[in-house]
Amino acid sequence: MSERVVFITGAKGGLGSFITERFLATGAKVVGASRSISQQDFPLPNFAALPVDFTKAAAVTSAVNSVVDRYGRLDVLVHVVGAFAGGQSVAETDDATWEQMRDLNLTSAFYTLRAAIPHLRKSGTGRIVAIGSLTAVEPHAGLAAYVTFKAALAMLVRTVALENRDAGVTANVVLPGTMDTPANRKAMPNADFSKWLPPSEVADLVLWLADERAGHITGTTIPIDGASS
Repeated sequence: MSERVVFITGAKGGLGSFITERFLATGAKVVGASRSISQQDFPLPNFAALPVDFTKAAAVTSAVNSVVDRYGRLDVLVHVVGAFAGGQSVAETDDATWEQMRDLNLTSAFYTLRAAIPHLRKSGTGRIVAIGSLTAVEPHAGLAAYVTFKAALAMLVRTVALENRDAGVTANVVLPGTMDTPANRKAMPNADFSKWLPPSEVADLVLWLADERAGHITGTTIPIDGASS
């Protein structure tokens, strides 16, 4: 992995930070992008920070091009950007919630994939890993906007896998259950945290899927959850 160039979206979040640290530890050249991020967030020589608004097509294209301009290639895309909102039935869901879930959970991925795929195809062993949600495989009352666009994300990435298999590119979606992050603990303070999924385990799975040796795994949705008892 030490010669690979990795672009991570949502690199500073509760899960994104774990993923970024995992890739940095391999010696890979990592460009971490979030709406707000700086070099001081991951003060290592193989890290570059890139503030990006992933809801803006031109900004995403410019960001991906800047990675290639800097390093001459792009080998791995890890798309972590996303957001959660719930508590409303379909009849109660307002336009702002619908549009926010669409923009952050689906459109951001489309913009990023569209910009990155031509460069990943040139890699010969390009890897795409997107973070979805375990809730995307079943309907959930009160989460319509969120699960709709997470489900669409999975279909988008699986389509990318089919379209780019000929170039040695793999594309997979990881579907985590509830993760043990500070934001989730704050939102659900009375939950049993011991049953939640450690973000480090999700990061390990992402790193494995991004390895050059994982070329036989593509077009999959991989569930990963916490303790069942």
